[in-house]
Amino acid sequence: MCVSMYSAVWSREETTERNYYTRYHNMSEITAWMEQMKRENPDVVSSMVYGQTYERRNITLLKIGLSSTVRKKAIWMDCGIHAREWIAPAFCQYFVREILRTYKTDTKVNEMMKNLDFYITPVLNVDGYIYSWHNESTRLWRKSRSPGTGGCTCYGTDLNRNFYANWGMVGVSTDCCSETYCGTKALSESEAWAVTDMLGKMREDILAFLTIHSYSQLILVPYGHPNISAPNYDELMEVGLGAAKAIKAVHGMDYTVGTSPDVLYANSGSSRDFARLIGIPLSFTFELRDKGEHGFELPEDQIQPTCEEAYAGAQHIITYTHDKAFYSYAATVTATLWTTLLAAWVSSAILLTIICLYKQVK
Repeated sequence: MCVSMYSAVWSREETTERNYYTRYHNMSEITAWMEQMKRENPDVVSSMVYGQTYERRNITLLKIGLSSTVRKKAIWMDCGIHAREWIAPAFCQYFVREILRTYKTDTKVNEMMKNLDFYITPVLNVDGYIYSWHNESTRLWRKSRSPGTGGCTCYGTDLNRNFYANWGMVGVSTDCCSETYCGTKALSESEAWAVTDMLGKMREDILAFLTIHSYSQLILVPYGHPNISAPNYDELMEVGLGAAKAIKAVHGMDYTVGTSPDVLYANSGSSRDFARLIGIPLSFTFELRDKGEHGFELPEDQIQPTCEEAYAGAQHIITYTHDKAFYSYAATVTATLWTTLLAAWVSSAILLTIICLYKQVK
């Protein structure tokens, strides 16, 4: 596949047209699009630079949500941790477009925008993504762009093997030329450190963590180590299966749900596992279309249907997360209030009975 077939001169008008979201976009176009999202939606969209890549490029997220006078809970989503998975940044762009398009008319989306902030990184591995657009020979580049150490002449670390979550234990390579090279140590890569730092600062507020990849049509839950299970594994599977059902309802595509060792392969050092490890309760990896026919070079005519179905799956997870946090809390407060009132009523009744008995005896 020739990279030049995706190249297009960005124009402001294009991003408001439906066909903008049916094409892949290079980094400069995505950056311009992020700026436009802020300009057109200043009340609900802002941006934040939270790190830099090895080549000193900014790692930027969009923060989306309605303003509030109280501290808000959050949803995290990142795309493009692996450079060649172009459908992932395309989905992040589509997701942003959809919540901004619907929050004024869709009561549920509006409610979630009031209660939650969405932190969305369209491209995490900026250096690698830019390199994958360089020419046809670099199209399938996966890793970061940091140079090898100790005399190794190969470049790059697999960022999704570099997090401090059972780092270096399974499903990784110590050969710096390997696609799954985990780095010299956990968090050796500035990109992994940037995410770790942000999650650490926000972990009490983040309710769900979604990291978007391709391909294989999977929804993965923690953990990537075959001998370690998440404490809320049953809940993760239930929510993941619900998301897969929502996905299938859109275009009939089947997504398999499970831990990585169960449905793909064992791996350690992933951002998904790190998020669960530090206490973020709901953490998922989406592996988008397809199942191998096109692989990482998914044709542009599949961008829209892929994003439509993935949006349904993500929306299921986010809705569940929101309702659990806010409706369960409200139900708990209500139950506590009624229990308190009932206890007060019973105490008053007992006291009144005692007084009456006392008067009768007297």
